[in-house]
Amino acid sequence: MIKKCLFPAAGYGTRFLPATKSIPKEMLPIVNKPLIQYGVEEAANAGMMDIAIVTGRGKHAIEDLFDNNRIIEDAVANTDKAQLLEETNTLMAACTFSYTRQKQMKGLGDAILSGEPLIGELPFGVVLADDLCIGEQPHDSVLAQMVKIYEQHRCSIVAIEEVPEQDTHKYGVISGQEIEPGIYRIDDMVEKPPEGTAPSNMAIIGRYILTPDIFDLLRSTPAGTGGEIQITDALKSQISKGGVIGYKFRGRRFDCGSIHGFVEATNYFYDHFFNKP
Repeated sequence: MIKKCLFPAAGYGTRFLPATKSIPKEMLPIVNKPLIQYGVEEAANAGMMDIAIVTGRGKHAIEDLFDNNRIIEDAVANTDKAQLLEETNTLMAACTFSYTRQKQMKGLGDAILSGEPLIGELPFGVVLADDLCIGEQPHDSVLAQMVKIYEQHRCSIVAIEEVPEQDTHKYGVISGQEIEPGIYRIDDMVEKPPEGTAPSNMAIIGRYILTPDIFDLLRSTPAGTGGEIQITDALKSQISKGGVIGYKFRGRRFDCGSIHGFVEATNYFYDHFFNKP
């Protein structure tokens, strides 16, 4: 069983300025729950109870979310508002949380490498909290689906979805052979290909299961697109050495790193989970 999940959470969230000048983007709420809590719930649903978070300057609010706050807890005790903390308290009781800092903003690959001391030498999940995902069934999260694929193939797994051709330049994009319905053996991937050059419209989204050799590969990976260390470059090395699987997940993803996707997610969650008769 994969027990650890890494959350790269050091980014500045500049698309949400001025809000993210003082609030971590991972703490922006979809209705009344921060983005990162949705991600931790997904990890726990997949059996990953050891939560490792890579933070940066000004991210103390993330640690505070998963810690006791007696002032607030005492204020709502014995009121109907106490139930609003139940989900968070349940996560705190079930999971362990550890933190480290990414010293420089050098890309997702560097953020994952920064989490190595918290992960060790076991396969692990990775969640990018601003990709908010829901499975088709309540107890079949995207990460839980990916764990089943890992158990079958025992290699790194990346979640993929079809995106419009005109948007492929925003993503890492794969090419590969479909070996089972929704399961692709990847033969190449390109990070943010120039418009019109993408090998497919299958884009990598913010869910991964990675084998621990990824850390050594990241250490030897030079800066790539945008001058950053790209996880796709390290994964390409894994492709040549043993294989990487792309999984077209069952469910829906909201790009909450964009204002459009954030509003779309807020409306969806309000309509489906909060605005009930």
